[in-house]
Amino acid sequence: MIDVPAVTLNDGSLMPAVGLGTFQVRGGQGVNQILAAIQDGYRGLDTATNYDNEGAVGAAIRRSGLRRSAFFVTSKLPGKYHQYADATMAIQESLYRMGLDYFDLFLIHWPLPKRDHYVEAWQALIDAQRRGLIRSIGVSNFEPEHLDRLITETGVTPAVNQVEAHPYWNNQRMLTADQQRGIVTEAWSPLGRGSAALQEPLVQKLAKKYEKNVGQIILRWHVQRGIVPIPKASNLQHQRSNLQVFDFNLTPEEMKALNDLNRADGRVDGQDPNEYEEFD
Repeated sequence: MIDVPAVTLNDGSLMPAVGLGTFQVRGGQGVNQILAAIQDGYRGLDTATNYDNEGAVGAAIRRSGLRRSAFFVTSKLPGKYHQYADATMAIQESLYRMGLDYFDLFLIHWPLPKRDHYVEAWQALIDAQRRGLIRSIGVSNFEPEHLDRLITETGVTPAVNQVEAHPYWNNQRMLTADQQRGIVTEAWSPLGRGSAALQEPLVQKLAKKYEKNVGQIILRWHVQRGIVPIPKASNLQHQRSNLQVFDFNLTPEEMKALNDLNRADGRVDGQDPNEYEEFD
């Protein structure tokens, strides 16, 4: 089993430096995949109401035989529940689905600024945290202006901002913005979707140099940038290798070269947080 180091959030909580993404991991097969990941050393498990798999993640936690305190469990609030009362109930329902008493981290999944309810959703998270239902609270896909509005209107800074980040969309702008506000950045789709980034000659060259696979090179790039990646992997070998990224360092020149793979149109699905209307 691999021992994963932790990063410290602005509220003092410790979060694993690499977590397991569970998007599209469902049902009995999903439970088995998550159990295998737990056996390999994953303790950070990332789910969401809109993934329709909170029950599977909760079942894997219970079947693991480990204490609840061994895990760092994240879920997310969908856009249809941004109004305060709806958000309050949705948090409780997510806990019931998972069979848990609390979340280690709970995020607003998308800001949906056109609907403009994200501040009251944030207030619901603040109050749920005060009641002990959530240990740490954060956001996902929030832009600097959204972060500043939350901080200004509630006085509470998110602990985490989970955003899209991978070699074709390094999202340095948001990483810098988060760091300036004391917020830890998490990366969804940290390898990109599809295999294009994994086929990059630079990535393959570095994999050969360090005797690592291409995914490990990209994940190490995230870690050295101060980002917490949450790769999804159903393949057991990939699950295991995704944690084996703490025994080597890329040089500053290699880090810059990987950053330079960034593309202006690099988003995997073109999802602009100022425009994107989250699915219900």
